[in-house]
Amino acid sequence: MSTRTLGEATVSRIIEIDRSSFPTASMLPDSTPDAIARHHGWLRPHFWDEATGDLGSRIGTYIVRTPRHTVLIDTGVGNDKARDGSPAWHMRRGAYLDDLRAAGVTPERVDVVLCTHLHVDHVGWNTRRVGDRWVPTFPNARYVFAGEEWEFWRHEKDACIADSVMPVVEAGQADLVDADYVVDAWLRFEPTPGHTPGHVSVRLSTSAGDAVFSGDLMHRTVQVAEPQWSSRFCYDPKQARDTRRAFVERHADSGVLILAAHFPTPGFVVRTDGGYRFVPAA
Repeated sequence: MSTRTLGEATVSRIIEIDRSSFPTASMLPDSTPDAIARHHGWLRPHFWDEATGDLGSRIGTYIVRTPRHTVLIDTGVGNDKARDGSPAWHMRRGAYLDDLRAAGVTPERVDVVLCTHLHVDHVGWNTRRVGDRWVPTFPNARYVFAGEEWEFWRHEKDACIADSVMPVVEAGQADLVDADYVVDAWLRFEPTPGHTPGHVSVRLSTSAGDAVFSGDLMHRTVQVAEPQWSSRFCYDPKQARDTRRAFVERHADSGVLILAAHFPTPGFVVRTDGGYRFVPAA
């Protein structure tokens, strides 16, 4: 677990799974090994996993503590859930809740859960299994979903919606909101569509500056330099590309800390040699 302070807020990260089930060549189908290799000078070592010989990827949750709320941003894969498409995700028995407690957060102390979108590896710990039922993991929390995202997924026959989203809605703990929803004086949604129809990022604004939790706007760090590469899971690859390009241009040399859902470490977008790259935060 890592924790950093930004003004009056603190940000911690719980890593549930320390690698992707999909190599970069599969995740970014328009990429090539030669094109990625051209960026090795800045990708390695901070954004590279020597164990897999590939760009690093993580699955987990950001914990944000503002003066008003304890907030979770995305909730990973979850335990006990049938995920036949990925052995690392299928019927997991991980230590996620113990890791949250080690960070000083028990389920009862979570005030708000923010989901950047409703894909399987971002909603899993929304619920836990009790007997033969799925119940909200965080009993006192409001779960906040962009309404457009929910309207799209509620009609899909997707296992993660059935076991990780619908039980929250049925329990009356879901807030379906606009894509520019303001959570409190420090946190708000910003629309970043394309990966999914209602995908949002979360902006944290403090007296010491801003940070953005960008969800799956980018899956691999190389996409900062190659924003035209959309992932295999993007609902609208063209819109995702355009959103990503605009995001990179907006945040280049801005000093805004970027905390992507799957990047190995947070960092900053910088301009270089007519393009862009990502540098790790200290």
